[in-house]
Amino acid sequence: KNSNECISYQKLVKTGKRSNVMINIAVLGYGTVGSGIVEVIKTNQETVNQKAGQEINIKYVLDLREFPGDPVEKILVHDFETILNDKEVDIVCEAMGGEHPAYDFAKQAILAGKSVCTSNKEVVEKHGAELLALAKEHNCNYMFEASVGGGIPIIRPLTHSLTPEKITSITGILNGTTNYILTKMEKEGSDFEEVLKQAQELGYAERNPEADVEGHDAGRKIAILSSLAFGKDVDFNDIYMEGITKISTQDFKYAKELGSTIKLFGMSKEENGKVYAMVAPFMVNQSNPLFAVSDVFNAILVHGNAVGDTMYYGKGAGKLATASAVVSDAIDCARHIGVHVAVQWSDEKLEIASVDGMARRFFVRTATTDKANIAKAFGKVDFIDANIKGETGFITETMTEADFKERAEKDGHIISRIRLY
Repeated sequence: KNSNECISYQKLVKTGKRSNVMINIAVLGYGTVGSGIVEVIKTNQETVNQKAGQEINIKYVLDLREFPGDPVEKILVHDFETILNDKEVDIVCEAMGGEHPAYDFAKQAILAGKSVCTSNKEVVEKHGAELLALAKEHNCNYMFEASVGGGIPIIRPLTHSLTPEKITSITGILNGTTNYILTKMEKEGSDFEEVLKQAQELGYAERNPEADVEGHDAGRKIAILSSLAFGKDVDFNDIYMEGITKISTQDFKYAKELGSTIKLFGMSKEENGKVYAMVAPFMVNQSNPLFAVSDVFNAILVHGNAVGDTMYYGKGAGKLATASAVVSDAIDCARHIGVHVAVQWSDEKLEIASVDGMARRFFVRTATTDKANIAKAFGKVDFIDANIKGETGFITETMTEADFKERAEKDGHIISRIRLY
């Protein structure tokens, strides 16, 4: 659309003369999320129309496959050019997954003045700043509520509800697969490999679970949240990531003695003028609101300097939860045809400080029962008795990550360590 067309449409909306106006959308990909988008709109058509202020019509669904007998076959296309060249298509909902061709299609749509809504965290993390800038230039929008937390509203709170705030920290359980595995390990006493197999059988974990269990999925999500919180581009590759593959049933025995549990957190924080970001397992006590978040649920804790802590909780994945977030963005785009909704995320790179400078307490397991040598290496510690033979568990005083590494090398018997939150 050119600017005159956008202005004319906005005049129709503002004057209320929109009874014959229809917002056409195209859905890219008819997999889990794409089919969910179609289902949510069709099931809640009246509500969607009311909240958008005009009728929302799915004009096209793009997929390489055929779907005989499915109502979608009447609007199915296999060539993106059909959508791109149709001036009646206002909004593109991208649910293809992967970087390419999803990024290419999103960029082309925006250059054509079409707003884009997506659940694709990989594209958002890598190209979010660029696509937002292009959307501003072309009087349209790039929205990605579904890229983090599935159906949990978190992007819009960061970009709109919390705009008066200086965000100082974000901490979240951002991956349902790892949270399910850790919950099962705690409640059933099962080891990691056994629970991972169960998660794969239930469809919670992929056949290749590396992105989940090694923390990469959570890493992309905390990169997106941090970019929005601090207004500059956070590179996923700059984030320290540690997964859950080394967490054992013995770790949970110690956690139980402490009245705590173990969660995989994606977190970022601004401290003394530096921004730190990491993904790692943390030992969390019952006073923390994230303590009770179990199974496949996600939750995100955001701290603002004025409002304090706010928490966002719900299903972090799933067909309809994720699709609902995409449709929510589509409704927002429909309300803002020809008007760019500003989001603060510049392409200037945000320098992420080394985690070596972060200070905290550590839970440690060491393959020795010589408490005098432990105290010699770590100073004053609190010992924990979990009735496990041949090793000693303890909690250190507050120290930097770099200091801990140095002390661990002196000890020479470390089995594992988990950070305390």
